[in-house]
Amino acid sequence: MKKWLFFDLGSTLLDETARVNERIDATAKLLEIDTSIFRVRLEQAARTHPYAIDMVLPNEVAWMPWAKRLDPLYPAAIPVLEELCGKYMLGVIANHGSDTVQQLGIDRFFAICTASEAAGCRKPDLRIFELALTQANCLPKDAIMVGDRLDNDIYPAKRIGMQAIWIKQGYGGMVKERVNEYAPDFEIYTLEELLHIL
Repeated sequence: MKKWLFFDLGSTLLDETARVNERIDATAKLLEIDTSIFRVRLEQAARTHPYAIDMVLPNEVAWMPWAKRLDPLYPAAIPVLEELCGKYMLGVIANHGSDTVQQLGIDRFFAICTASEAAGCRKPDLRIFELALTQANCLPKDAIMVGDRLDNDIYPAKRIGMQAIWIKQGYGGMVKERVNEYAPDFEIYTLEELLHIL
C-alpha cells in the first residue's frame, strides 16, 4: 500500500469550468472568431496539445488573463478526501498560492501543501515534486500523484519514480497522444473512481 497520495488542484479537486469558459469567450473576441468555432478548434487541438487553453494563438494574440477568483470544489471532492485521509497521508502539489487549501476549507485533509508560490518553482519542474517528497519524508516509490495534466502532473511524477493517476477532467483530459514512457498507471474520469482503484 502506498503511504502518500498527492493531489493537483485545478481541474483535479477544483472545477475550473466556469473560469475556463470565460477565458475562452474573451479570447475568441480578441481573435474576432465565433466562440463556438473557437471551442471546436480548441477541442481538436487538445487531442495533441498537453493543455490547449495555453497554446500559442495566431497573429501573436495573447490569451486573456485568468479571472482572479477561487474555483469551486468538485462536488465529490470532500467526500472522497474524507474517505482517503483515513487510508493515506495526503498532500498537495500545485501551481497555486500557499493559502489556497485554507481558502477552500480543505486544509484539514492535507499533511503538507507544496505550492509553487512558496516553492519558487512551478510544475512541471521536478524540484517541486522533490520538495514535496522531502517535506513528506517519503520515497517516490511510496507516493502517488493525481492530476489532470500529462505535462504538469503525470510526466514529472513518473520521471522521478512516483505512480501517477490521470484524472481526465477539463482540457488536460482531452489529450489522445502521449509519450508511452510517462503513461499514467491509471486513467479515471471522476474523483469517485479513485475509491475503486486505491
